[in-house]
Amino acid sequence: MATGLSDFFKYNLWANLRLLDTCEQLTDAQLDAVFPGTYGSIRVTLKHMLGAEEGYAARSVGGFPTTPPLREDEEAPRSFTELRERARRSSEAMIAFTEQVTPEQLQVIQLLDEGTYRAPLLVTVIQFVDHGIDHRTQICTALTQLGIQSPELDIWAYNEAALGYGEIKQ
Repeated sequence: MATGLSDFFKYNLWANLRLLDTCEQLTDAQLDAVFPGTYGSIRVTLKHMLGAEEGYAARSVGGFPTTPPLREDEEAPRSFTELRERARRSSEAMIAFTEQVTPEQLQVIQLLDEGTYRAPLLVTVIQFVDHGIDHRTQICTALTQLGIQSPELDIWAYNEAALGYGEIKQ
C-alpha cells in the first residue's frame, strides 16, 4: 500500500547526493574545520549523518547491511564514492520499504536504544528524514562560514531539479 512516504526518501537521497557533490570539492582542511553551532566538522557530520541513516534503515526494514559501520570517530576518511553508495543504499531501502508498508505496520512499537526507549516505527521513519535535514543544514552553515556557496537543498529546489516543476513562464 503506497503511503506517499517514499517521496520523503527520494528527496532525502537527492539532497544528500547534491551535498556530497559540493563537499567532494573541498580540501581536507575545509572538511575538517569546525564551526560553532554545528555538530562537528563537515567530514565528521557526513559520517554521522549517513551512518545514522544506515541505522534507521536497519531498524525500519530489518536485515539491512550496515557493516562495516560508518563511525564518525574513525581517523581514516571515507571516499566520496563510498559515501554516495551508502547514501543511495539506505535511502533506496527506505524508498522500497515505504512504498509497500501499511499504516498499521507503521504503528508497531519498536524498542530502541538497547531496549530503553519505545516508539512506533513511524517515528524512526520520520527521524531518518528529520535527522538528515538537520545535519545538512549544519553542513551548509559550515560551507557558508568557509565562504563557499552551499547548494540549494530545500524542497523548492528539489521540485525544480528533480521533479521538473517550478516557475510558470508566460
